[in-house]
Amino acid sequence: MNFLKAEWRKLAIINYEINPEILTKYLPEGTELDFYKGKCYVSLVGFMFLNTKLLGLSIPFHRNFEEVNLRFYVKKKEGNEWKRGVVFIKEIVPKPALSFVANSIYKENYETMPMQNLIHEKDNELLIKYSWKDKTWHSIEVCAENEPLKMEKDSEFEFITEHYWGFTKIGNTTSEYEVCHPKWNYYRVKNYEIEIDFKKIYGNDFEYLNHQDPISVMLAEGSEIEVKTKKYII
Repeated sequence: MNFLKAEWRKLAIINYEINPEILTKYLPEGTELDFYKGKCYVSLVGFMFLNTKLLGLSIPFHRNFEEVNLRFYVKKKEGNEWKRGVVFIKEIVPKPALSFVANSIYKENYETMPMQNLIHEKDNELLIKYSWKDKTWHSIEVCAENEPLKMEKDSEFEFITEHYWGFTKIGNTTSEYEVCHPKWNYYRVKNYEIEIDFKKIYGNDFEYLNHQDPISVMLAEGSEIEVKTKKYII
């Protein structure tokens, strides 16, 4: 059953290498960390949620909005196959009702903050900026060539975007849900700016990101998506 249908568009993805030991306490039971070429990743992702429908219904004033999340990558063995997914540290959205539904139904760690976006096309250039505010404004900004490119097999971009499950740690219980979407195109990034206090937003475990350069920065076009109803697996 589809819980949510929407479009995820213009995904600015800031990737950092992280010590796997930091993520141990966030790891849902039954999952293990997923690595790309021996490296453990955590990603800051900003994007637009568009044409959103919950259980087939459009909610007035809640169809189009920004989201910024911090996530890491896991996998879970099921039979002879691996389910590759993500775990969210925190998801920031601009409307309280969104946080209420996500925290109540999916037990995710959503938080409501004022947010802004800027999506600007000029000649052959694409500028994307997502901003959010606690006591001060934080932002991620990506400038890219305005020509979508096909995903390359076994690339870092494929690893980051081809995780189709969400896993949630709920005490000693784990829930999972499937996210369905086609392969995404990407834009070649020219430069970027990051203005964020990771300690203030995400806590002491992620303070070191204030002093570390990203391992990579990506911009994905995105697509229509469907989120299936969650189930408890442990």
